[in-house]
Formats: sequence, structure tokens, C-alpha cells
Amino acid sequence: MNRTTLSLIACTVALAAVTGFAAFDPPPAPGTSAAGSATERPVERTGLLCPAPSFSDIADTAYTSFTPVTQGADSGGKATLEAAAEQSADGKGGKDAGKKDQAVLTPKPPGTPALGDTSGSDTPALIGTADGKYAPGWTVQETTRIAAGTGRGLQGVTCTPADTDFWFPGASTAKGRTDYVHLTNPDDGAAVVDIKLYGKSGAVKTTVTDGITVPPHSSEPVLLSTLTDDAQTDLTVHVGVRSGRVGATVQAQDDAGGGDWLPAAADPAGSLVLPGIPKDAADVRLVAFTPGDDDADLKVRLASPNGSITPAGNETVHVRAGMTSAVDLGPVTRGEPGSLILTPTDKAVPVVAALRVVRGKGSSQETAYIPATAPVGRRATAADNSAKSTTLSLTAPTADATVKVTASAGSDGGSPATKTYTIKSGTSQDISAPTGGKGTYALTVEPVSGGPVYAARTLTGSSDGVPGFTIQTLPSDRGLVAVPRAEQDLSVLQR
Repeated sequence: MNRTTLSLIACTVALAAVTGFAAFDPPPAPGTSAAGSATERPVERTGLLCPAPSFSDIADTAYTSFTPVTQGADSGGKATLEAAAEQSADGKGGKDAGKKDQAVLTPKPPGTPALGDTSGSDTPALIGTADGKYAPGWTVQETTRIAAGTGRGLQGVTCTPADTDFWFPGASTAKGRTDYVHLTNPDDGAAVVDIKLYGKSGAVKTTVTDGITVPPHSSEPVLLSTLTDDAQTDLTVHVGVRSGRVGATVQAQDDAGGGDWLPAAADPAGSLVLPGIPKDAADVRLVAFTPGDDDADLKVRLASPNGSITPAGNETVHVRAGMTSAVDLGPVTRGEPGSLILTPTDKAVPVVAALRVVRGKGSSQETAYIPATAPVGRRATAADNSAKSTTLSLTAPTADATVKVTASAGSDGGSPATKTYTIKSGTSQDISAPTGGKGTYALTVEPVSGGPVYAARTLTGSSDGVPGFTIQTLPSDRGLVAVPRAEQDLSVLQR
């Protein structure tokens, strides 16, 4: 190994330690250590991408920015959210974002939420960057209320980092559905993206074969029904990036049943957890897909407050390789909150999955989505909470877990408040989160001991009398990164 190689290794380690844009494994669960010698450091730079919230002229969107206080973080820094250049909804031209080029909010120092709002159909996607003390765990929530029309109700999404690979089980091109995949490119070079669709019989033929180019610092919404003439009730969408990086999120809207954002599911895995099904869910639909060459057979369990149960008539689900499978679970929670746990019946085969959750009936029906998610890890953060509209769900699928939940100071003042909870193995609990602040506040979830914890947050609200709800899963907030320890060893120069 020569000096050039050693220098390249040193640069790679340094870059991984200081940027929140880089992909990294979440910190190990409490009580474990990373590969023997790694230390954890607060990230020094974070990037977030928020999709354009709505095409409705009567949409009202609220943004909430929050950075949790992180020990060891730098004292300086700043955070900004800037408008991305918008392409048209049909991808045929540009859309002037000049009307909304001012910042929707100015992030505040760690520990205090910052609020902003906008309205109408011309609100652009946002590209956010944070460094220094603002970076570790920086979280931005986008919540939109639409009083009528397609997608009416409450739609919420947590802004996400850029990446190169995304899975979205639960999308649709059926009559009455208007589903877009929003692609946002934060970088100086163009990104080239492939979108592939998989239905009940396998890959769906699409009209775009050469990839979609997303210009630098821009966002493009792609209507799924323009990619194929095949109307499919249940689709799995795969977004793969040939060059560059993008943020990708699906906006799934129904003419009659409301709609919400469908975030990317956790990476394909043999066992999955989908947390936070509301106790009053009127209908729950499971959509699953396995990208490999082997079929998957999964055991279905519902973690309830009193333990895990097997839904009658849906004890297992068979997922054929390369094909999207869907199972109607009905009102599976039966008046109690729950989380779905999928495990292999025999051989583990990687699967992606999501739930379509419906509350209400008739004209009051509303829809939200729960993708399979990663565990909380060291800490998860949820912005945009209020005492009357927020429900926090915690699930411990394999072992008892002790969890610390902290409510931040509010947007109108007050002090942080913390409570500790014990979640029994195999159960899912809706907890009454602590409140100490006034106005809108943020929640942080930190496992203290025990097994892995999965979390989700439900927001409820109404617009002109139409009830709405939205669910966000809470994986790691990416506030910490494992940095390998290194020692000087000059003997390698003589080998």
C-alpha cells in the first residue's frame, strides 16, 4: 500500500465523519458498540429535501423546523431552506417559482421549533442544508390541509436526505387515484433517474425507457399514470438513480378517500415492522413486494397493548418473486392501537412493505400510509406536535424496552419535559407524551435499555369540517455518525 492509497483512505474517513449527506449505518442500539473501536460524533452537515406540497389552489401548508440539543455539537453554524426550481406537473416545462422564492421559515437554534406557512398550488419544493450545531438530528415537517377535491384532508411528510435507491409499495394507477413521485435534486449536476413499476403480475411496461433527467437544484413531479396505460390498484414503485442523487417521495391521492404522502419503505429485509396503526382504523391494506428471485412467506402478527395476536384469516401472506401482493386486513386493530410485525415462516427473503390505512366512512373517509421502517436507534425526532392532535406510538417487537420521550420547549415558550416509559415485548403502546411548552413542540424518542424500538407519530385535524389524519414513522434522526478510530502504523509503508 503506497502513500497515495493511505491518503485516499484518510480522506474517505474524514468525509464520512463530517457530512450528513453521506449514507451511513445508524448508530448501534443502546448497550452495544460498533465494530469494536468506533466512536460516535454529532454530524457536522445535514441536507434535507421537502417535496412541493400540493397542486391544489386551496392547500394550506405549515412547516416546522427543529434541531434537538446534541452534546458535543459545534457551537456555530446555520440552517437554511431554499426553493428548488420547479418543473411542471406533466414534466413538459418549467414552472416559475419566483412568487415563493422567499424562505418559508428561518430555523432557530437547537431546542426551539421554528414555524412557517404558505398556501396555494405554487409552493415549490425546498432544499435545506444545516451545519454546525444545527445539523445533528435536524428535522423539518411539512403538513398540508386541503379542504376539498382530490387528496382532501391532512397530508404530512418528514423532509428526507438525498439517496440513490427507493422502494414505494402501495402506490396505484387505478381509476380515481392521482399518484405522483416527486424527485428533487440538491446537487450542482443533473441526476438521471429510472422509475420501474411492479404490479400483481410482475414488471409493468412503461413509456419511459431512457431515464428521467432532473436538472440541478430542481424538483420534478412525475404522474405515475403517464408512465403506463396499465391501471393497477396496487403497485410497487422502484426509483433507482443512475447518476447523482435525489430525494424521492410518492404523493398518493384519491378522489373519494383523501390521500397522504407515501415515504420510501425501509430497505428490503426478511423481517419488517410497520408501527402506529390507529385504534379506529376502518380498513388496513398490506402491500408487499420481494425484489429477489425467491418467493417470500411471511407470518403476520399484530402487536397490541396486551401482546401479539395473529389476525384471523390472515395468519400468513405469500409474496411471489417480482410481483406485488396485497392483503385486506380490514379493521384489524378492533378498537386498540397496534403495529404490524412481519417475520419469515421459514427461510428469510428480503421484502419491502407498506400499509394503506383508512379512517372514517363515506364523505368523511381519509387515508394515510405506513411504510415498513427502521428502528429508532439512538434517537428519533418528530416536529410539528400539539397537545390535542398528536399521538405517539411505540413498539418493542422482540424484547422489553425502556424509552425516554422528551417534549421540547414550544414555539410560544415554555420548558422541555421528559418522561420514561417501559414497552413490554411484543406490544405496541400509544403513549401520552409529556408537554411542557406552549404552542407547537417537537418530540425526541431515545431508547434507554432493552430491545429495539419502533415508533410512529399520528397527527389529526380537520379542514372545513372534513376530518383528516397523517402518520409519520420515526427512524433514526441521523444526528450521530460512527467514526472509526485510527492509529498511526508506519510499518505498513514497509510491507
